[in-house]
Amino acid sequence: MNAVQEIGKEDRHLPKAPTGIQGLDEITQGGFPRGRPTLICGSAGAGKTLLAMEFLVRGATEYNEPGVFMAFEETASELTQNVRSLGFDLDELANEKKLAIDFVRIERSEIDETGDYDLEGLFIRLGAAIDAIGAKRVVLDTIENLFAGLQNQGILRAELRRLFRWLKDRGITAVITAERGDGALTRHGLEEYVSDCVILLDHRVTDQVSTRRLRIVKYRGTAHGTNEYPFLIDEDGFSVLPVTSLSLQHQVSEERISSGVPRLDTMLSGKGFYRGTTILVSGTAGTGKTSLAASFVDAACRRGERCLYFSFEESSSQIIRNMRSIGLDLEQWFKKKLLQFHSSRATFYGLEMHLAIIHKIVQDFQPKVVVLDPIGSLIQAGNQRDAHTMIIRLIDFLKQRQVTAFLTNLTSGGEALEKTDVEISSIVDTWLFTRDIELDGERNRALYVLKSRGMAHSNQLREFLLTPQGVDLLDVYVGPEGVLTGSSRLSQETREKAAALARQQDAERRDRDRMRKREALEARIAALRKEFEVEESEARTIGEQDISRERMIAENREAMSRSRQADMVKDGGVATRRRGAR
Repeated sequence: MNAVQEIGKEDRHLPKAPTGIQGLDEITQGGFPRGRPTLICGSAGAGKTLLAMEFLVRGATEYNEPGVFMAFEETASELTQNVRSLGFDLDELANEKKLAIDFVRIERSEIDETGDYDLEGLFIRLGAAIDAIGAKRVVLDTIENLFAGLQNQGILRAELRRLFRWLKDRGITAVITAERGDGALTRHGLEEYVSDCVILLDHRVTDQVSTRRLRIVKYRGTAHGTNEYPFLIDEDGFSVLPVTSLSLQHQVSEERISSGVPRLDTMLSGKGFYRGTTILVSGTAGTGKTSLAASFVDAACRRGERCLYFSFEESSSQIIRNMRSIGLDLEQWFKKKLLQFHSSRATFYGLEMHLAIIHKIVQDFQPKVVVLDPIGSLIQAGNQRDAHTMIIRLIDFLKQRQVTAFLTNLTSGGEALEKTDVEISSIVDTWLFTRDIELDGERNRALYVLKSRGMAHSNQLREFLLTPQGVDLLDVYVGPEGVLTGSSRLSQETREKAAALARQQDAERRDRDRMRKREALEARIAALRKEFEVEESEARTIGEQDISRERMIAENREAMSRSRQADMVKDGGVATRRRGAR
């Protein structure tokens, strides 16, 4: 249930006529009071007539409520021409009986000739126009011109009260426009008796920067927004920025999206940013903040997502040309209508107007990624406090729509590096910091992650390189001499490689010496083994020869005994020989 539905449920006793104007129905929580008059006042050029006319046109085209526009200052042809730039075709609506325009000419000289009169003739003309098209809405613009025609303003006020009572009795939702007076909302005190709803339009100029703002001064019988709201008038009509601060009730996503720099993704637990979060990249000039933003946009467009790029210091053609030097072709995405650039100086509008324009473009284009480069420039359109408030409101708006915001911020060299000009570091979800490291007559870039909510991230410093193939991150050398980058790192790496090679060569030499010793030892062992085997063979041979000799001796003895025909007898275990006869 949206805000309009909720208030409709709460204020059933007060019917409302929706205006159809973007943002205005939200801050009025449903529209203007139905069947009652609403006063719109403001200085010349504030947009009163355009607001009133759009109220009629939207009612006729979107809510099937025909309307009558009674003008006291501009003719019907002038009004038709003036609002054609907003896309409103009053002639067509008039032909369809959805809109009637009646110009009432007030001439002081003619009134002097005919004498005093009341507004009965005005009632008759207005009633006829209402009946002709069955009007539900009426605009009286600018009704205070009647005061210039009649001398007796007391009678006129009484007649105006009668007119508004007559409109109420007929259930007509009326809008009355009036010029702002000195120290009062209107010149003739209309707000005193047109008091159901009073809206003030303001067109102010501060430091040569103009801003349009709207405020609901009073709205009888219902709750309503009480702040000042910036509004915008462009080719699509009237739009109001309704939100001053949003509650922290937006949905969060578990989806992770790539930063466009693979090594940076690994620093963010290997998956990149959370969708719908806010990323801030801050650093000194020339450290690659825009290059990181362009890499993120390129990665999003490759996923088929729409991206909005708001640039406050460079034109779109300049950004496209510069990014080609690091291998990024953003022009292809621009041609495919996946990427829109909006480049303007921050001082071209006031902060509220910047916010209103961004809101409108985001709602029209429906992007997934929005880049603001750099946000520090917005201070030039106001002051630090106002820029801080504006950025917070913008971040809340984008988070509600699950849009991933990528902000860049220039850090001045003389200030603390880990801070931002608009002081929003505490509300961003991921903060990347780029910086220069000066060493041995060189300035080299480095990057690290100050924080990234909801994920484990690297706490190490990476050397930041812009190459023809894109952004690359390298490990920096950290040793006894500190952090080394660029040629110092290369020199140190060369020295380390030379030392490692020397150690490797020394180890190989020692290995060769050990190998030679091993071979010599194994040769000696083989020689000794051979010598031992020879000796062992000789010992076996000698042993075998001894056995053979003993066997031979034994055999010779036995043979000799047989030849002597001697018997072998045992006497007490001792063998003796004796001769016997046959």
